[in-house]
Amino acid sequence: MNTPVRNARFRLGVIMALAVLVADQASKWWVLNVLDLPELRQVVLLPVLNLTMVWNRGVTFGLLNGLGSAAHWLLAVLALVIVLALGIWLRKADNPITAASIGAIAGGAVGNVIDRLRFGAVVDFIHAHIAVGGTDYSWYVFNVADAAIVCGVVALIVESQFGHRQPRSA
Repeated sequence: MNTPVRNARFRLGVIMALAVLVADQASKWWVLNVLDLPELRQVVLLPVLNLTMVWNRGVTFGLLNGLGSAAHWLLAVLALVIVLALGIWLRKADNPITAASIGAIAGGAVGNVIDRLRFGAVVDFIHAHIAVGGTDYSWYVFNVADAAIVCGVVALIVESQFGHRQPRSA
């Protein structure tokens, strides 16, 4: 059923995907071409935040990093299949939070696919860390696309658990 509301939700998801994609690719372009982070390797921004250059040849948290030279093609194809499935889900999105979340995930996935196809690896550069009681805690190095994917997934989980639902009629 194509209603104006469903079309508006679809447009919201597409706009979110495009916004994430543009922000992701612009930040990576800046890090690579203006800041020249591959040469600098690391820039300390705050006591808890660095820009650290990492070429991620695997998936999230560097998993599947040892699949060999063709892995970037396999991972890119897999991500594009997931994006197509997200597009189908987006067409059926029943609220704006779901639509925006799906868009954020899809935009992030496409951003990382572009990296894989261009460079054979994903450009990661955001490094959050903190020292507490003499112990250093360091998160994985990530990028804008990764952050959008994680935020989109979290929003979908929260919405599915706590979002307003119409009671089912018996």
